[in-house]
Amino acid sequence: MLRTGANGYVLKDTDPRELEMAITHIYKYGFYHSELVTGRMLHILQHSEEKDATELNANEAQFLRLCCSELTYKEIATKMGLSPRTIDGYREILFKRFNTTSRTGLVIYAIRAGICPLY
Repeated sequence: MLRTGANGYVLKDTDPRELEMAITHIYKYGFYHSELVTGRMLHILQHSEEKDATELNANEAQFLRLCCSELTYKEIATKMGLSPRTIDGYREILFKRFNTTSRTGLVIYAIRAGICPLY
């Protein structure tokens, strides 16, 4: 789930106080990982992302194509039928995956990868 874009994870039998804390943390910081997500799991996830760095799911590819337009992130969210927070999540995941900190970096990647061809 984390590899496909989930910003947090809790078990369905989680204590209501922890669930409230998770929701608050996601709202404030954009992510939440309980103690269940141990260092070992994060290590496995990180290494699998390194192998699959260029493999994008359909929403990530669409997000990258739309980043190459003049749409704002909020307009991209509306066009994709997703919440602005979900779009923020895609952006942060791709920033990390492509080792960039800007929309320009994402656009350069999209052009080089042929996701957004030059006209």
